[in-house]
Amino acid sequence: MPSRYSADLSDIGNRAIEQLTSRNSDREVGLSVSREVIRSSANAIRAVHRSDFDEARRLIGTAETRLQDAEHIRASNPSIYNAGFLNDARKEFTEANVTLAVISGNDIPSAEQLGIDPSAYLNGMAEVIGELRRYILDSLRRDNVERCEELMEVMDEIYGVLVTVDFPEAVTGGLRHTTDAMRAVLERTRGDLTIALRQRALESQLAAWQGQRNA
Repeated sequence: MPSRYSADLSDIGNRAIEQLTSRNSDREVGLSVSREVIRSSANAIRAVHRSDFDEARRLIGTAETRLQDAEHIRASNPSIYNAGFLNDARKEFTEANVTLAVISGNDIPSAEQLGIDPSAYLNGMAEVIGELRRYILDSLRRDNVERCEELMEVMDEIYGVLVTVDFPEAVTGGLRHTTDAMRAVLERTRGDLTIALRQRALESQLAAWQGQRNA
């Protein structure tokens, strides 16, 4: 014979199942969105390094559309919306946007313009330092130093912003750790660029000296 609590317990169980079904559905959507945004953002960054800016913008547009597909999760299941996999997607999306802006010579979009929360935005911006190092090294290999010093300055300025953000790691999504790693990247790039520029100057001086001797 059912107890006096049977109806209440059945109702409790049904409500829990309904809520968990919704949460699981949103999680599946979030995982799918995260994978696609990260893939599109990574491919956009590769396109930027090939100077294929139109393709980069197309891929970023695809990523933006997919992020919008998960926007309803913000209200229905905030814990899923703020889960690590979706934060990673928003970070990669930021990295792609800022990398494209800097290398193509356009204005850097703000967190508000991208619709990204500050912690994911700043972590994405930190990763741009690594992409600018890659761009500078590729330019040096091609013996094209025209923008290297300018981009080195941008790296310095990004790092200068990041070190002013002094909050617990739980608030910033591990930004301090990322910033510390980017400091090493920054210093290595500065050293590589300095050596390359000095070598280029010496080669120019040697060529000029040889030209004078042959005159």
